Amino acid sequence: MTDVKRNRINLTEKDYEGAPSTMCRGCGHDAISASVMRAFFESSIDPRKVIKLSGIGCSSKTPAYFLGQSFGFNAVHGRMSAVATGANLANHKLLPIGISGDGDTAAIGLGNFCHMMRRNVNITYIVENNGVYGLTKGQFSATADIGSVMKGGKVNDIPAIDLAELAITLGATYVARSFSGDRKQLAPLIQGALAHRGSAILDVISPCVTFNNHEGSTKSLKYVKGHLDPIHDVDFIPPYENIEADYEEGTDHEVRLHDGSRIVLHKLSKDYDPTDKGQAITAVHAAVAEGKFLTGLIYYNPNRIDFATELDLCDTPLAELGQEDLQPTAEQLDEINASFMK
Repeated sequence: MTDVKRNRINLTEKDYEGAPSTMCRGCGHDAISASVMRAFFESSIDPRKVIKLSGIGCSSKTPAYFLGQSFGFNAVHGRMSAVATGANLANHKLLPIGISGDGDTAAIGLGNFCHMMRRNVNITYIVENNGVYGLTKGQFSATADIGSVMKGGKVNDIPAIDLAELAITLGATYVARSFSGDRKQLAPLIQGALAHRGSAILDVISPCVTFNNHEGSTKSLKYVKGHLDPIHDVDFIPPYENIEADYEEGTDHEVRLHDGSRIVLHKLSKDYDPTDKGQAITAVHAAVAEGKFLTGLIYYNPNRIDFATELDLCDTPLAELGQEDLQPTAEQLDEINASFMK
């Protein structure tokens, strides 16, 4: 018992586990769940003070597989953003984490996603992005890259929605992209998102082993490993500082990944500033043009206040207020109505 690793609040890694996964064997979503558990454990966050939110899809099943002691709400398709906004305002003392998919976020839920970003709602929002609708046999989603080939041979001729670029444009204040199998990078990015106050979006490429892991797919395991282009090595050192990369800027480097495979990295200039919104959008555009995936902290704005703070809510969560606090007297109601007439 004495050699079991414990964090600063005396919990073990087992305290952050959930139910056994029922995902397809080798699914990238399970690797993301493992990074989520590691991030919460390393950050010493009490799972009983967390609320997990999701919509519909393979991705939205995964909150059942981590943080089994946390609150949870599985919303209808595409409405996770709206439900999470309400939960955040009803009880801003809970730490929210949302898990959604590319279909749930970029198609049926796109409207709700846009307004959540615009409001800078406090949440860690992970998009498990595989470019297909896995539960309905692998049709293209709105994030499927143009030229991608469906398992049955159909070629996608519609441009993809880049969720990282969209989130930056709409007002998100922490935007990152990673790969499900790179836990060394993904876990600290999640830790940074959990510590951030505002909308933190992580677009995580997560290959579907059943419907989108073939030669024609740009989100297959093989394709993604050959096209990673990390901006910098990332670690989590409060408050939100990143470790600088240890190879020369502006040069190509062949590196060996954890699984033994090799990729060529091109490091961007050391002048890259994740707080520069214009540069972030340009970097995303350049990567798309070169057929690469940017990974790392793409955009960060620590200065904008989150939605609940902007509304100047009382310190006590609305969900914990009593009837006397929530129901104004007749005199107070008259004052409120009179204020609207000024």
